[in-house]
Amino acid sequence: MRYIVTGGAGFIGSNLAEHLARDHDVVIIDNLSSGRRENIEHLIGHPRVTFIEGSVTDLALLIGAFAGADGIFHQGAIASVPRSVEKPLETNAVNVGGTVNVLWAAKECGVPAVVAASTSAIYGDDPVFPKHETMAPTPLSPYAVSKLAGEYYGKVFSDLYGIRTVFLRYFNVFGPRQDPNSEYAAVIPKFITRLLAGKPPIIYGDGEQTRDFIFVADVVRANVQAMEGNATGVFNIAGGRRISLNELAARLSGIAGMHARPLYGPVRPGDVRDSLADISRARDAFGFSPRSTVDEGLRETVAWFRDRGSL
Repeated sequence: MRYIVTGGAGFIGSNLAEHLARDHDVVIIDNLSSGRRENIEHLIGHPRVTFIEGSVTDLALLIGAFAGADGIFHQGAIASVPRSVEKPLETNAVNVGGTVNVLWAAKECGVPAVVAASTSAIYGDDPVFPKHETMAPTPLSPYAVSKLAGEYYGKVFSDLYGIRTVFLRYFNVFGPRQDPNSEYAAVIPKFITRLLAGKPPIIYGDGEQTRDFIFVADVVRANVQAMEGNATGVFNIAGGRRISLNELAARLSGIAGMHARPLYGPVRPGDVRDSLADISRARDAFGFSPRSTVDEGLRETVAWFRDRGSL
């Protein structure tokens, strides 16, 4: 099989590309605006891997790359709530325009399936738990709106042009290669790098807000299962359990062996208060079930950062 991974130099995309390259030909497309070349350096030169430096906003590039592909894994995006609040026009151009480009290029090239990254941010602060795919969306940020628009385009392209589209609503993904240095970095790599540097983690809010974390290896597995199955539509991809940020900080402190009381700052605009997924639809549709516990994933992630001098 020949697969395309957009955003393939990013956190999730590079883990996915590495997994696929064991058995398939893989084309990685990434403009390296947030993806990192070092994430795929070990794959460049691999006989089954081709790297194209370019953007999902470049339709001609996508059409050229997609010819002969058996499936598209669309991970390329601006994947940050705070950045989307600061730069909604850029977020719309990449996340909405880029997704339409991916879908159109797939249609033009006769690619039968697109599996794309979406987000739990679509649910907003709806007080009903756990979150189920049939719930009405209540997005709180330009990022969430842009991902919801991508899902709608996916359904339309599936209905009109016969492309099988699957949109995976990622909850809080963590693991090796997650960039801690961006001002928009996710909470776990930020916590880990501060703890390994002997500094206290910073929590925005009171720390009692909850997240449903899932290890990146399970997200990779979900993508592959979705591509290999025959499902279409939207699916939650999460651990199906939640912990507070205060509890997360305590667990990471213990694993890292660096005990420090968190510092607290103001709540960030666009952040949701709580998060918990119902993952039964993905389980029933293509057999998804997370294999890693949060603590197992945290231990592997801390070890990865420690081996690299905490980056």
